Amino acid sequence: MLRLVRTDSDNADFRALVRLLDQDLHLRDGAEHAFYAQFNKVDAIRHVVVAYLDEVPVGCGAFKPFAGEQVEVKRMFVQPAYRGRGIAGAVLAELERWAAELHYTACVLETGKKQPEAIGLYQKSGYQLIPNYGQYIGVDNSVCMQKAL
Repeated sequence: MLRLVRTDSDNADFRALVRLLDQDLHLRDGAEHAFYAQFNKVDAIRHVVVAYLDEVPVGCGAFKPFAGEQVEVKRMFVQPAYRGRGIAGAVLAELERWAAELHYTACVLETGKKQPEAIGLYQKSGYQLIPNYGQYIGVDNSVCMQKAL
């Protein structure tokens, strides 16, 4: 049974999953990984969800305040052996519920063209493409999206 736990970036399971995520992204992004890594620090993120399946940490996601009443979704990951089971969608939905409870009105996010499964998840979850924002402006590999809560 899937269990979703709200926590923060001090959670050891979250940090272990993020290390696996960074390894995966390093393989996908190659030389571009260092550029993206600078924007993905997890210190002091106060809103983290860790997914457990039979007490095994299998996925995670987080959000942080972005601009005005928006949050930015960060560090979404599901271990490869557990993909295709709806875990990422459950984590994303829990992050959105939490953000709405805190009176945020929208989520934004950035993902990469080399992560088609992530793009598919976000589109299926109701996210729409938007122009690249902030540090991602002009970055060809970046895909930015938004969803109203």
